[in-house]
Amino acid sequence: MISAIVLINAEVDRIPEVAQAIAELEGVTEVYSVAGDADLIAMIRVKEHEQLNDVIADRLNKVQGVIGTNTHIAFRTYSKHDLEAAFSLGLDGG
Repeated sequence: MISAIVLINAEVDRIPEVAQAIAELEGVTEVYSVAGDADLIAMIRVKEHEQLNDVIADRLNKVQGVIGTNTHIAFRTYSKHDLEAAFSLGLDGG
C-alpha cells in the first residue's frame, strides 16, 4: 500500500464543499480541515505509485475550489494501532 499526504489550499469560501468533493474520490481515505499553512489535508492510499497520478494530478487537483497542493509520499507508516495489533499477536518477544 502506498500512502501520500496532500496539503491542500482551497478557496476560503468553498472549503467544506472542496473537502467533501475530495473525500468522495477513490483512493482518498480521509480529509481533514486544519489550521496552519494548508486549509485541508487529504490522506491517499493506493496499491501502485502510478495510481497517485490518477488520484492527485488527474482528479484532486481538478476539484473546483482547489488552489494548490503539496504532496508528501510516505516511505513507511507507523501507527499505534499497528503496534498494538502486533503485541496482541505475541510479537513482543515475551
